[in-house]
Amino acid sequence: MATAAQWIEGARPRTLPAAVAPVLAGTGIAAFSHQEIWWKAALALAVSLLLQVGVNYANDYSDGIRGTDDDRVGPLRLVGSGLATPDAVKAAAFTAFGAAGAFGLALAISTSWWLVAVGAVSILAAWYYTGGKNPYGYLGLGEVMVFVFFGLVAVLGTVYVQVEDLPGTGWLPAVGVGALACAILVANNLRDIPTDTVAGKRTLAVKLGDSRTRLFYVLLTSTAFGVLVALGAQTTWWVALGLVGFVPLVKAELVVLKDRAVGPALIPVLQLTGVGELLYAAGIFAGLLIGR
Repeated sequence: MATAAQWIEGARPRTLPAAVAPVLAGTGIAAFSHQEIWWKAALALAVSLLLQVGVNYANDYSDGIRGTDDDRVGPLRLVGSGLATPDAVKAAAFTAFGAAGAFGLALAISTSWWLVAVGAVSILAAWYYTGGKNPYGYLGLGEVMVFVFFGLVAVLGTVYVQVEDLPGTGWLPAVGVGALACAILVANNLRDIPTDTVAGKRTLAVKLGDSRTRLFYVLLTSTAFGVLVALGAQTTWWVALGLVGFVPLVKAELVVLKDRAVGPALIPVLQLTGVGELLYAAGIFAGLLIGR
């Protein structure tokens, strides 16, 4: 039986900044026009966090039963390690999805009913990342879906539930946050290229190969920097506070490019990228709040 600490580790807390960041950035956009609604922002945060935990457990379950995690070099996997039964991990995933759906329903009731459809599609996307007969995560489409759902949908959804509109400026942080969320997945898949190749998991990193995946990681972080410049030009240069996120991100880039780390040595890159994304979004949020 897995302990409480192991269940928490299995939820992959290092990936949770990818759930917090879009809500911060989206709320910043709403605050810039003095239309922030804090209780809706809190509900959006709950939805985002629960979806992230749900997809992490779902990934643990699906990869575990396929045997993909049998020789994993990264953080703990509950099914792959035999610490928890597949049914228990699957139940944890759907519990998280159900709670996310409940909070999302509250947002839909208070905003617009069509948001229910957005929530349903988000849950389906979370499950079929590695679940079902033809998971898109095994076809090299994981980064695309992370960009869409943890970038565009999460940021713009947070903006919409507060403003009930989609201002043009909202698209910029959505792209920046989405790029950094993708960078987290790219770092993870870069580490797993050898084991994923053996397991038949054709991630984008497996298709690109080691060297091009490293360059892709830097391209994503560079995109986030370009977005910050464009956002400052359209709103306020206070968003330059988001540059603090590049302190850990540059460290991660050096590990990826200069040190060309492999295997367990890439695990710190996940943490650095997650912290970088969180600081990036927090800087945007604070800058928009100050400069409005």
